[in-house]
Order: sequence, then structure tokens, then C-alpha cells
Amino acid sequence: MGTGKKETSRKIRQGKVEDGMSNVKVKGENFYRSAKKVKLLDRLTDGRPQRNAAGKITKSASFQSRQLPNARVEPNRKWFTNSRVIGQDALKSFREAMAERASDPYSVLLKSNKLPMSLINDTKMENGIKTHAAKIAVETSPFGEVFGPKSQRKRVKMSVSSVQDLVDHSSKSYEVYLDRLEQTNLLQGISHPADEIADEDKSDDGCVKSAQESIFNKGKSKRIWNELYKVIDSSDVVIHVLDARDPIGTRCQSVEKYIKEEAPHKHVIFVLNKCDLVPTSIAASWVRYLSKEYPTLAFHASITNSFGKGSLIQLLRQFSSLHSDRKQVSIGFIGYPNTGKSSIINTLRRKKVCTVAPIPGETKVWQYITLMKRIYLIDCPGVVPPNTSDTPQDILLRGVVRVENVEHPEQYIPAVLEKTKPQHIERTYSIRGYQDHLGFLECLARKGGRLLHGGEPDINGVAKMVLNDFIRGKIPWYTSPPLSEDKQSDGSKGIAS
Repeated sequence: MGTGKKETSRKIRQGKVEDGMSNVKVKGENFYRSAKKVKLLDRLTDGRPQRNAAGKITKSASFQSRQLPNARVEPNRKWFTNSRVIGQDALKSFREAMAERASDPYSVLLKSNKLPMSLINDTKMENGIKTHAAKIAVETSPFGEVFGPKSQRKRVKMSVSSVQDLVDHSSKSYEVYLDRLEQTNLLQGISHPADEIADEDKSDDGCVKSAQESIFNKGKSKRIWNELYKVIDSSDVVIHVLDARDPIGTRCQSVEKYIKEEAPHKHVIFVLNKCDLVPTSIAASWVRYLSKEYPTLAFHASITNSFGKGSLIQLLRQFSSLHSDRKQVSIGFIGYPNTGKSSIINTLRRKKVCTVAPIPGETKVWQYITLMKRIYLIDCPGVVPPNTSDTPQDILLRGVVRVENVEHPEQYIPAVLEKTKPQHIERTYSIRGYQDHLGFLECLARKGGRLLHGGEPDINGVAKMVLNDFIRGKIPWYTSPPLSEDKQSDGSKGIAS
């Protein structure tokens, strides 16, 4: 039976009526090779040049011809007109104008792609330029040719003319290295190692005089910093929430520097939360002081009775209109723990969309909340940048850690009495006549009936209660902003109304 009859019977058996002879091989030229096999062999032999008996190439392989095609320049009228050039004087004036505008917190640069920013920005300190220069220096003069027994140069080429210039250059380079190392550690959430502890904190035998509890390392973990970088990368506008009682102490200077250097296109806003705990004049002074760096708003977070909500929403709408070309605008909230980031989001939404608590560390991960059709809010866990100048009592009184987990809380009561005035303590607890912090705690324990077995006052429990009252605003206290010399006040303590 022939091939055609076999195919016909197969089609009848399978119920196929269309022509299925396309895959049938007929005896002839390519009976033993299919079309697919022929194409594969053509591709394999296409990369080989053809040579004559003498070995010379008579026909080059594909993409191996040494003859370049004839180039042709497109005829255009612009080749014969004036070119767009700019002088150094114009660039200098433009740089000065841009620097002046960049320092203004209320100016926003739009459509920067249409400006010659590569000519305006100083590229001498760019990492790419420095890396390229170092690579060229290593390639032109390797280390083995300059130093060692195989050196070909008797004198090393240096960019200084005297020994004093070399000393100044070395000291300056070392200071720059230390600054960059400290900045890197701060941005990565790494504290200084134990060998960098100050000499005054060490005894004669090299042992550290005081140890810090592990509870004071809260807010510095790698997980928290990863959440922070997620929020910064996803945000178009970053709102830095500060405590109105201590704005300088709750500022994240390293995070602000990171945003200014690595993401200058992102907008930063300061929000002074808990402004109801300080006098109006102090809140206004802090707003004027911080407005020199970034736009600052006073805010009181409350779903039913808030302050500053309309101003903040209006500011967010202005940013939304400035970036009208974007599909959406994301607003990220960052700051110290227990400053009220989640409470501000609940205030803007007028309902509870984020879990809040009067204790730090309630927000664990970042989360998106829809405010409007084009405006989204991002909640972030509180972060604490490592700082060697911060003492445990400073960290505790800022509300970073939970008071119930602190050992020997009575040792931090002197700092509370120092930050507040005696009349405020007397008015809050109705206690007078105490001599020191232990006497104050004993009087408060006996007045409230906080006694242990045998009539001993519960100093530990009363100290925790006082610390919670101090952090949550029951005890009036605040810090005044730095004033000019002619307006210096006699202290940082104020009288709360």
C-alpha cells in the first residue's frame, strides 16, 4: 500500500477531512531531511567563511565582513544654524539662583528634566567620577610599579607640595572617612562597637563603668530599618512627626540627611503633634523655628476634636496638584516611636484604620491607607537612630521604651523633677515638703496607699506611675526653642497653662 493510500485511510479512520499531506515526506530531493532540519544545518554552516585552495577568504561569513558600509549624514538645516551654547558666567549665576531656591523650604522645583542639571550640579564629588579617576590611576601606575622592589619610579607622584600640606590632607581625609563611617552606621541602624566607648566611661583597667539595658535598644533593629526604607522609597512626600514637647530630641537627623542626599526629589514636612500639651506661644515659636528648614504644621490628633487637620489636608492637596502628572501621590509618616503617627492617620480618616496605643511599638509593619482617590497614606513603625550622646534617661523620657520593662525606674525620677517645675508636681499630685526624689516617691506612695508588706512604700510601682504620667502628658513640661541672644530666656522650663 502506498503512502497516499495509508494517509487516506488514516484520515477516514480518525474522521479528518482536511488535507493533512503537509507532514508527509515524498521521495525526492529532501526525502531524508525535513525543512526544519535543513534550516538548522544552514544556521550551523552560515558562520563559516568560504576559502579557496590557497586558504584566502573568498566569501566572508555572516557578520564578519571587514568592509564597513558607507556612512551617510542626514541632511538637516540645523547643521548650518547657530548652536545652543552657554557661558561660564551664565552657569555661575544659574547655580547661585538654584542654590538660593533649593535652600527655600517653600519652593518646589518642577520639570527638572527640562533643565541642564548636569551642567549646574558640581560633579567633582560624585562617586562615579571619583571611582573612574581611581581606576585610571591604578591602570596607569599599578602598585607594584610604584612601591616595592620592582618599583620603576624613585619618587612617588603626590598632589601636595610640602609635608605640611600632606599632613593637612591626611587629617582632612581621615575626618571625612570618620564622618562617612558614622553616617553609614546611623543609616544602617548600627551602634558604635564596644572599642569606641569614650575614655571617661572606662576605668583604669579598661572595663566599662556603666552598662546599658537591652530594653534601650528598641527601635534600632534591622527589621525596623527595612520597614523605614520601604516607606521612604514608596513615598512622594515624607511627613516627619515630632513631639511638640521636645521636637529636637525626636528628630531623626540621619534620616533627614539621607533623604536630602539620596532622594532630593522627595518633599519633607514637619508635623508637631501633641501641641495641646504645650502653651500656644511655645508651639508657635517651634513652628517659626523649624519652618526655616522644612514646612512645619502644628497638629493635635483626635478623631472628634482635632487641630490642624484642615491645614494638613490642604497641604497634601497642593502636593497632589503639583504632581498632577502622576497617577497617585503617596504620603509616608516617619518618626520616633509614640509620637502619634498612627493617630494622625486616624484623624485624617475620621475613623480607626490603624491600631493605636499609649505605649511605643504598637505599629509593627508598614501599611497603606487610602485617604482620597489620588492620595495614599503609609504608616511606618517608629525608628530610633543610634546616637552616642543619648543617655538611657533621655531615651526613656522620650517615650521610646515601655516603662514596665525598665529595671529600677526610681533612678530616672531625678530627671523628671529636673525637667518640670515644683509647682507643676505639687499641682498634679498635691504633695509638698519633699526633699529629694526618694522622699517624693515615698510621700506619693503613702498618699495613694501603695504599700508593700510591713507598711513599706512601693517605690518601684510609684516610680513607674510617675514616668507614665510624664510621658503621657499628665505632668506639664516642654522645651523652648533656641532664641536669639537678645531674647534668651532664663531656662528651658516653661509654665504651662
